[in-house]
Amino acid sequence: MITEEQKQKILNFQKDEMTSHLLYKQLAGLIKDKHNAEVIREMSDTEMRHYQFWKKVSGTEITPDRIKIFFLLLMTRILGLTFSIKLIERGEAAGAKEYAEFETVVPGAAQLGKDEEEHEEAMAGMIEEEFLSYVGSIVLGLNDALVELTGTLAGLTFALQSGQLVAVSGLITGIAAAFSMAASEFLSARADNNPKAGRSALYTGLAYIFTVILLIMPYLVVPQHGNGIFISLAITLTIAVLIILGFNFYVSVAKDLPFKQRFLEMFGISMGVSVLSFIVGIIVRNVFNIDM
Repeated sequence: MITEEQKQKILNFQKDEMTSHLLYKQLAGLIKDKHNAEVIREMSDTEMRHYQFWKKVSGTEITPDRIKIFFLLLMTRILGLTFSIKLIERGEAAGAKEYAEFETVVPGAAQLGKDEEEHEEAMAGMIEEEFLSYVGSIVLGLNDALVELTGTLAGLTFALQSGQLVAVSGLITGIAAAFSMAASEFLSARADNNPKAGRSALYTGLAYIFTVILLIMPYLVVPQHGNGIFISLAITLTIAVLIILGFNFYVSVAKDLPFKQRFLEMFGISMGVSVLSFIVGIIVRNVFNIDM
């Protein structure tokens, strides 16, 4: 006998399945790559079969969550197909465990959850997204910019104590370093006979410049009177941490990699270099008697 509470959960299962079905169906229509579109269509069909399973139990027709579909489609356009699918999977993994709890009242529920989890993992693994093949190049650009520029800005902050000078110096240093990194990535990829050496270099350079712009922005926006220069540095370091946090979360989801270890490693290196550079800035300012 199914209780009212259990029936409500079943209706929630139905809503999730119908929402996923329509989401995958719309995604398949948007994707230009035929292989990926076919994979997503199969996932959509699976969700519909699971919806029908729960509908037989509840005897009720359920409408999808169209707001959720809208936001997930938007997220896919911004962050890519693989990341979005893997993120959806993480939410549905909890659903699969809940399915198992209904095995005693709805025979087949546990197997349904298990099949869904295995099927979607297999399908997601078949998705081919070109962008993810350049993650290594993006990591190179981001990591190098974070380590070099946070350190440079920290050192210049105390040595110069002028927001405009720090921003201009950081921008010139950052752009020059971005071109250097892109060139190095191109030559490295060419040496490995990588046919996409040019695009790898482009991703490295763009990631570097994007990071540079974000890191120097506080020095141009925050008023520089009083302790403004140190407030700018604090905001810059906060932005650096957010970049590290966001990018490592993205990579951990999209490529099924451990988040905590990668985040702490990148965070430790970037902040460690910043502290050392800040100390160097203090030493340089005192040794050369710089006063601005």
